[in-house]
Amino acid sequence: VLGKMAVILLKSAGAKVQDYTNIPGSSSARAAQLQGEVGMEWEYTGTAWIAYLGHDNGIPNKTKQYEAVRKEDLRKNNLVWLPPAPMNDTYGFATTAKTAARLHLSKLSQIKDLPVKERTFCVESEFKNRNDGFQPMLKAYGLKFGSSVPSGNVKTLDTGAIYAATAQGQCNFGEIFTTDGRIQALNLKVLQDDRHFFPNYSMCPVVRKPLYEAYPQMRKLFETVAAKLDNNTLRRLNADVDVHGMKPADVAMQFLRSQGFVS
Repeated sequence: VLGKMAVILLKSAGAKVQDYTNIPGSSSARAAQLQGEVGMEWEYTGTAWIAYLGHDNGIPNKTKQYEAVRKEDLRKNNLVWLPPAPMNDTYGFATTAKTAARLHLSKLSQIKDLPVKERTFCVESEFKNRNDGFQPMLKAYGLKFGSSVPSGNVKTLDTGAIYAATAQGQCNFGEIFTTDGRIQALNLKVLQDDRHFFPNYSMCPVVRKPLYEAYPQMRKLFETVAAKLDNNTLRRLNADVDVHGMKPADVAMQFLRSQGFVS
């Protein structure tokens, strides 16, 4: 959706645009940009910091994470990171509104106060093995896999199945991505990461330096749009595609028109 927004915005400003938003996967898109085949893309600060720049852990502070990525990627790869959107598409845990009310929950730190039988989780296999994943998260919140969270309390599911399993009560807490449209569609409640364990995955427009120097007006073009992209907005836009079956280009155009960015 954001890729289609970029295409529409650039065309509206008079640019000639080649649309490569169908490149499969972030690594392929990154490689294309480093090779000069792609001039601009949207990217996550956390992905760049950990996957591309090779750091083991994210920086908890959102602004410091952005500044660190911006400086290092410019120095090493001649890529200009424009200001981030307020959204943060990171890992999180959600529960149903009914379960949240029953257990009086709004924050991850409150899980420690629950009876062991209520500490049930649905997670994906990759998340169980990441250094910003399940067991380190439990430790950060005063819990331990195998004792305070018995192995029998944890179900390993495919990513797409976790949302429905959580909504259906197969577990109390499901691992989610915080801007996924199924959160809204299934009326799930995202618990606050009140100890700031999960890395920041802020979305930014990233432009090759020669292109940015030739067209510095790109900053203002994208900055005003990015400022409108908070988590609730992204969830709604993602739901239009994943739940309601709309085409990403139509969702992008509808949003840009509704906000007055294009006519």
